[in-house]
Amino acid sequence: MTGATTGGDGTSGGTGAAPGSSEEAAARRIEELRAAIRHHNRLYYELDAPEISDAEFDALLRELASLEEQFPALITPDSPTQVVGGARSATFAPVTHRVPMMSLDNATTLDELAAWGRRIHRALAEPVAFVCELKIDGLAMSLRYEDGRLVQAATRGDGRVGEDVTANVRTISVVPKRVKGAPPVLEVRGEVYMPVRAFEALNERQLAAGDKVFANPRNSAAGSLRQKDPSITASRELSMWCYQLGEVVGGPEFTSHEATLAWLRELGFPVNPEIRRLDTIEEVHAFCESWQARRHDLDYEIDGVVVKVDDLGQRLELGSTAKAPRWAIAYKFPPEERTTLLRDIMVSIGRTGKATPFAVLEPVFVGGSTVGLATLHNEDQVRLKDVRPGDTVIVRKAGDVIPEVVGPVLSQRPEGSEPWAFPRTCPCGLGSPLVRAEGESDTYCLHPQCPLQRDQRIIHFASRGAMDIEGLGERTVALLTSKGLVADVADIFLLRAEDLLQFEGFGQVSVNNLLRAIEAAKQRPLARLLFGLGIKHVGGTGAQLLAQAFGSLDAILAASEEELAAVEGIGPTIARSVVAWASQPENRALVEKLRAAGVDLGRVEAPRLPQVLAGKAVVVTGTLEGFSREAAEAAIKERGGKAPGSVSKKTTAVVVGAGPGASKLSKAEQLGVPILDEEGFRHLLDTGELPPGVGAGDS
Repeated sequence: MTGATTGGDGTSGGTGAAPGSSEEAAARRIEELRAAIRHHNRLYYELDAPEISDAEFDALLRELASLEEQFPALITPDSPTQVVGGARSATFAPVTHRVPMMSLDNATTLDELAAWGRRIHRALAEPVAFVCELKIDGLAMSLRYEDGRLVQAATRGDGRVGEDVTANVRTISVVPKRVKGAPPVLEVRGEVYMPVRAFEALNERQLAAGDKVFANPRNSAAGSLRQKDPSITASRELSMWCYQLGEVVGGPEFTSHEATLAWLRELGFPVNPEIRRLDTIEEVHAFCESWQARRHDLDYEIDGVVVKVDDLGQRLELGSTAKAPRWAIAYKFPPEERTTLLRDIMVSIGRTGKATPFAVLEPVFVGGSTVGLATLHNEDQVRLKDVRPGDTVIVRKAGDVIPEVVGPVLSQRPEGSEPWAFPRTCPCGLGSPLVRAEGESDTYCLHPQCPLQRDQRIIHFASRGAMDIEGLGERTVALLTSKGLVADVADIFLLRAEDLLQFEGFGQVSVNNLLRAIEAAKQRPLARLLFGLGIKHVGGTGAQLLAQAFGSLDAILAASEEELAAVEGIGPTIARSVVAWASQPENRALVEKLRAAGVDLGRVEAPRLPQVLAGKAVVVTGTLEGFSREAAEAAIKERGGKAPGSVSKKTTAVVVGAGPGASKLSKAEQLGVPILDEEGFRHLLDTGELPPGVGAGDS
């Protein structure tokens, strides 16, 4: 809920007052909205336990603002539209901000952002430049220095009075404790956040200890800052980005925000490297769209872009409202969290027998698509999150990531609700027990004839990453197995037209298309076939390495564990798994059945390009002019290289385009990994060598 119209609220009911309704009805609805907003502001700002998403809170605040605009006589000074944030916690001493910490107005569409830009241009006679900053999803913080020494750190609170969290902020390594060259009084403002990697590590520790996991990095950061014991805060690996000045006494005079940020960098404050000064609102549009697409490339969470007028004199001319400056706006990305009803918890069985609980939801639009199902990972996660059928739950969908249930809204839990218990038997109908080995987090059905496992193995075999049999999707597989036409992956190649034409929905054209796709799959490369067989631990990359090293499925299955492990990139785990799979008589029989059906067991595609990057790892970050991210990574792999998502000591080079991920760039500099621009990348692709003169940190 960082911002004037951000937060969380679950009270979406009420009578509602449509435009043109009576003032009496509007007054009732306004009081309902104010009570709900205050309730959820307290949950968010004081307790760090929001019950619903920012987007749902925004809708309530927008409704309130709309009603107050229609009936201005009903506006009160203490209305949530007129004040900032929430009240401070009583746990910490109060701090009165000498310069109020104002909130920001929001734009949730590019049209709203353009309208704000037009208002700015109408109000100012001279040209306007903008500074765009990533909107960090963290906790607003004020740092006060006197004679270069950090003397106070305070939260925003209600904008006028915050909380003194100095002892805890002193544990954050990136926050300077002394600043050489600082003026007598210097107040620096920014956002404290928890890096994604630190959040994931924290939840892993919580799980190992049997403690409740945290919902998201923002709540984790806020909770960590409000610990009474600073050593707990220190263990949470918090960080901070600085983006604004508060009170300054005796400092230099600046005419632009960009110059202010440059000065803060010189003094040693952490200033985000993705900040850009842009001359037109069209460029601002492009910046927002670019980061909306790349928001998950970073090691910290962002939920939008803050756009500010750069010229400080123009800011004075534009002024502020009671709670927000007119010279800045927060463009908020589409919500990735929503609340909805958890109808049921069920268990799916994968091709290896793994039993995964999942949530059956009242469909909700989140993260750009309608979500009706969401993962719950495993038994421990369900227990620690304590989600139950009938709960109102928070659902999160980040980009292409599988939707997940974050947690329940406890205040809306039905009376008499009971904790969900993991089932003891497989839902396949055979009555086979579900087994969880001691010390393991996953549960399995071990029955060799489990029909659910069989169907998932066939679906995987036909999938795009494996044999790519178009038309053989989940429903078709279920139909064919239920009718006894397909019992294993080899049976796919024995299907005839008359087998398929008997079913409703299968016409001659669709049957011909499916049979052609099946016939074409007989000639798929060995790596695809090997991956399609679903051998544990053998993914697409491992399958490719084994195919190149041995040349045929027969040779792979005949190899010893030592011979397999000797292949670069394979190792003992994959080797043991392949040998174990090959030792099973039913798997050997399946291979022979595939051979008899005409499937090529030894088709190895020769590399189309010279393998100049064999054994090398190249990381791509940022936007390149001549390559999409996918095309750049494909170009690396086509030349025998690897394109990992993170930088390590083994990285050959990091290719940096516009707007690179700060964590990758800083890690490369820290480890001394060579840095290449797009021209250097092309040289690397052509020759397999770094450009002449390029060393660590060069570009």
